[in-house]
Amino acid sequence: MSFRTISSSSADPLRVVIAGAGSMGRAWLATVADSPEVTLTGIADLDVALARASADGAGLPDLPVGTDAVALARQTGAQALINVTIPEAHHPVTTAALFAGLPVLGEKPVAENVSRALSMAAAAEVTGELFMVSQSRRWNPQLAVLRGMTERLGAIGTVSTAFFRSERFGGFRDLMAYPLLVDMAIHAFDSARFLLRAEPVTAYCQSYNPPWSWFAGDANATVVFEMEGGTRYVYNGSWCSPGDITSWNGTWRVSGEKGTALWDGDHEPVLDAEVEAGEPAGSPYSGIAGALQVFVRALRTGEVPSGEVHENVMSLAMVEAAVRSATSGRPERLDDVLERAHAQALREETQVDVRNALAGWSSVRDVLAGPERVETR
Repeated sequence: MSFRTISSSSADPLRVVIAGAGSMGRAWLATVADSPEVTLTGIADLDVALARASADGAGLPDLPVGTDAVALARQTGAQALINVTIPEAHHPVTTAALFAGLPVLGEKPVAENVSRALSMAAAAEVTGELFMVSQSRRWNPQLAVLRGMTERLGAIGTVSTAFFRSERFGGFRDLMAYPLLVDMAIHAFDSARFLLRAEPVTAYCQSYNPPWSWFAGDANATVVFEMEGGTRYVYNGSWCSPGDITSWNGTWRVSGEKGTALWDGDHEPVLDAEVEAGEPAGSPYSGIAGALQVFVRALRTGEVPSGEVHENVMSLAMVEAAVRSATSGRPERLDDVLERAHAQALREETQVDVRNALAGWSSVRDVLAGPERVETR
């Protein structure tokens, strides 16, 4: 996937507009304000009063605000857009920006479903603009160290994540059918792909809701993924498990032929194996600030970044496969999820050139993988 580059520097920062002024939008506003690589030209939200309040709260009373992110970008001379809207708005906002000549850095998940995600990947191809998803856990330096340890363990049999917390959010999450799987598990699923440098083949999920749960939908889930090469990735989690909660990153165990690597999610991983420890292979980036740095660097250099839309879709496909398996009670093939989503995308696509791009894909998995694996994965 090639894309248009944009010259920028600390002396001439990339000009960006933020779409979405909710809590995550405010986090991005603070991140942008702290970065010497970008400058904020405006905030857009359907609730323009919220956008104004967010700008004022950040000490930017003169910052332009509006309801239409693309129109605001044109008005303020922005060169890129950061999409922090709700998942259902990711497709229309990002697609409009791409066709307006604006590269996009979007919050996870890439879209509300895989079908929409494939449409956005095709839109990036048609427009030649970069669309990168900020999967913030990828930029955790401790996860990068864990991956370095994993590479020294030889063949990997099992990777497991335990995620147990007691969260009383209120609002939409309390009403979701699969709150843990749909709203949170994608972080761990994406991290597993990053850790193993491997893609999922099948998913088998059992989800349920304990009798004491305050969620309307299933707050607990156990998922077993078969990954390329035969490794099993096991995710076991709950959002209504009081006592001894785990890190927001979960706790991880990597079991290989030469030993084990452990990570509690908050501190440096530990290697229990008869192999040379080697130098910790940490990441120079961290969190959403790291995602922003990588996005700017990609636009400057043309290097395909980790999180480019094609490469990111499979993390959302893991969520969709897990939900399908929880509903059907049987294992689900990831290729079936991709093919169903592709057929749906073709049926629903209204942009002729995007539909033509989708129709030209002979294998969805091959298109998402690209001619070669993304080097920074």
